[in-house]
Amino acid sequence: MKKVLIITYYWPPAGGPGVQRWLKFVKYLPEFDVEPIVYIPENPHYPIQDTSLMAEIPQGVPIYKYKIFEPYRLAGLLSSKKTKRISSGIIKTKDPSVLEKAMLWIRGNFFIPDARKFWVGPSVKFLSELIVKEQIETIITTGPPHSVHLIGQQLKEKHNVKWVTDFRDPWTSIGYHKKLRLSAVSQKKHKKLERSVLNAADQLIVTSETTKKEFEQITNKPIAVITNGYDTGFKGKVDIDKSFTIAHVGSLLTGRNPENLWRALSQLASENAVFRNELQLDFLGVVSQDVMESLNRYELMPYVKLKGYVSHAQAVRRQQGAQVLLLVEIDSEETAGIIPGKIFEYMAAKRPILAIGPKNWEVRNLINETQTGEVFDYKSTTQLKNVLLDWFKAYKKGALTVNSKNIEKYSRKELTRKLAQNL
Repeated sequence: MKKVLIITYYWPPAGGPGVQRWLKFVKYLPEFDVEPIVYIPENPHYPIQDTSLMAEIPQGVPIYKYKIFEPYRLAGLLSSKKTKRISSGIIKTKDPSVLEKAMLWIRGNFFIPDARKFWVGPSVKFLSELIVKEQIETIITTGPPHSVHLIGQQLKEKHNVKWVTDFRDPWTSIGYHKKLRLSAVSQKKHKKLERSVLNAADQLIVTSETTKKEFEQITNKPIAVITNGYDTGFKGKVDIDKSFTIAHVGSLLTGRNPENLWRALSQLASENAVFRNELQLDFLGVVSQDVMESLNRYELMPYVKLKGYVSHAQAVRRQQGAQVLLLVEIDSEETAGIIPGKIFEYMAAKRPILAIGPKNWEVRNLINETQTGEVFDYKSTTQLKNVLLDWFKAYKKGALTVNSKNIEKYSRKELTRKLAQNL
């Protein structure tokens, strides 16, 4: 059995979609003759935690830890609320405070590629001994944080190992990168590090075709697309909501504000008393201020239920019971290749998906291929309104369903099979 060292910052009790990808790969790799060995920080700063995921860590998997210096802990002494928001990816675009501007500038220009850079040196020293001790043949680094890839690059230089990089998100082209107030010098440093990593790795893994095409302009190294997937483990039965619920599971971060949806819902509620009486909007996770302001402006607050962050198990259960599942991405060219991990669990829930995102969003291909819902850009209102009304009529008849197809290849086990072929 091949030994593979997996270097990841996010691991239970971290919450959110980033941790689930490699938690599930580790679960299934032994079935494909791969023995995973996991390396994680000893004292990480996780802005979101989900202790229920601890129970999903496979028994017997070797897990090594080494302490990390976290600048976010120091920043939290100035403002814990602002620090948590920035480290979670919520960056205010309207009227940021002087402190927030300063924190973003420091984050972007002093901590390159990111604030976890101080884990690189100590980890290389610690893992160099481990590679020899465990006779490890292959190492995998997964980012963000992309500083984790620098650990892999230095280990590759010191040892005769195969190095596989997994990019859950792009590096310099990701949406929030432009909001970090980078100087021209800092931008060049990021680009240089990105190019260096992409060309030093033996194998690249990305989560979308868009990112693959982007990286092919930088490197000739082999690139495999392995999306996120579903592995809900849900065996129970959930009754579908009696109300016409539109549920969004996960954080609605800055910029994910589909005003055309709020406008369509507001018009339907104004025009149709039955719709108005049965509409419910459920938000599970952090909701940014710009979204809240829009909901209030379109007089939708009476229909809103803010449930805050819930465990992954609770999220899966909620997906099963909602009438409609909402998926939203920022409306920009940079986000066209972002495929939110929750879409695959949405597919597994077999409830209609209402997706709103950029014009050439790769999600459109996924939803069309699997016949699991409808996709709109931010300019559609009339067509969006018509679909909502059609779904509402089907809901009233007890016939709002989806007849999905081709979703089995997105199961975590099948995706792990694909991963093992690239190791």
